[in-house]
Amino acid sequence: MKRRHLLSAVAGLLGSAALMPALAADKPLAFTRLSKTKAQWKALLPPETYQVMFEEGTEAPFTSALNKEKREGTFICYACNLPLFDSNTKYDSGTGWPSFFTTKAKVFDTKTDHLLMMARTEYHCARCGGHHGHVFEDGPKPTGLRYCNNGVALKFVPTGSALPALRV
Repeated sequence: MKRRHLLSAVAGLLGSAALMPALAADKPLAFTRLSKTKAQWKALLPPETYQVMFEEGTEAPFTSALNKEKREGTFICYACNLPLFDSNTKYDSGTGWPSFFTTKAKVFDTKTDHLLMMARTEYHCARCGGHHGHVFEDGPKPTGLRYCNNGVALKFVPTGSALPALRV
């Protein structure tokens, strides 16, 4: 049985939260984790970005300009500039938030939240700890996953432009 199929079967038995860390465990971290206080992040980020990323808020659906972003490039973490998603993994989920069917390797940590009276898998940047959104198992092939991301937690860097340095 292929590893992916085995992980999917285990996740089905244990819940989707069990799948996410297992898929991310393939490679060691290639960056240094940041340790900034909430006050430091609040001073660095726009208020709506800080609210979503470090107070686990949610932006209103259909408000992000990144919903319509169709150019080739990379979506990076707004707080720390870590590359998170390639543009070829983005799709229109119809939910009102930028959605992706996979991520770059080892860029997110996950946890389960119960804020809406149901278990959901929440994901955070593995480098800065910023909240990005939730991952669901209703996405397109090949992964079947939908990373539903708050647009204010992302920046887009078009192909041909230099990625900004990781924030320290």
